[in-house]
Amino acid sequence: MVIFNDDVNWDHWPVQDYLADNYRELHAADAAVIAHHSEFYGRLAPDSIGRSVEFGAGPNLYPLMVASAACRHIDAVEAGAANVAYLRRQLAEGPEESWRPFHELCRRLNPDVPATLPESLARVHVVHSDVRALEPGTYDLASMNFVAEGATEDFAEFTAFCHAFVRTVVPGGRLVAAFMENLPSYHLGQASWPACPVSPDTVTEVFAPLTRELSVTRIDADPTLPDYGDSGMVLLTAIADET
Repeated sequence: MVIFNDDVNWDHWPVQDYLADNYRELHAADAAVIAHHSEFYGRLAPDSIGRSVEFGAGPNLYPLMVASAACRHIDAVEAGAANVAYLRRQLAEGPEESWRPFHELCRRLNPDVPATLPESLARVHVVHSDVRALEPGTYDLASMNFVAEGATEDFAEFTAFCHAFVRTVVPGGRLVAAFMENLPSYHLGQASWPACPVSPDTVTEVFAPLTRELSVTRIDADPTLPDYGDSGMVLLTAIADET
């Protein structure tokens, strides 16, 4: 039986297990994603993007850090209650010390990132909402990291998530994304979670009809990360079509 997004209780996403597995230290794979995203944002003037969105933010703070180099207002849109609570706590009480090396790398790669981690995250506004409910054409830039392929087992629904991601920006709006490559459904915490295996070819197939200047690359799996069955990461930049 195929598991769809609405079959899952995302409010119970195991935030602490996920952070312990992936983000309590800076792994090489995430350093590579940060380098890719930093190059993307480095092509933009500081504070040149009025409003951006982190599409399905989860508890991952580093996409918000890299975005702060160019974006004056960042909506971190997230449906899961546990993730929203974590994000709000990080903004209200100050980010955990484990995020500091991520910020240091972001700033080293792009000096336009604000000098301190709290300053970088001060541009972030947490929005508790299903990303599929976002109004089309709301943002100048959209970022999505490890979301669409981890939201469903159904390729058509994965495609719909990606198309909704593209539609959040104005025509000519900028897009940056990262996906787990060939990720199968996996176990985390006390439960199993759906995933849709994708590759550079399938990501290109999904995004090419809606974008221009599409660039899709990949990196190998990081042996220092838990083995969820993936084969690496797929990285994307593009501009939304104006038609």
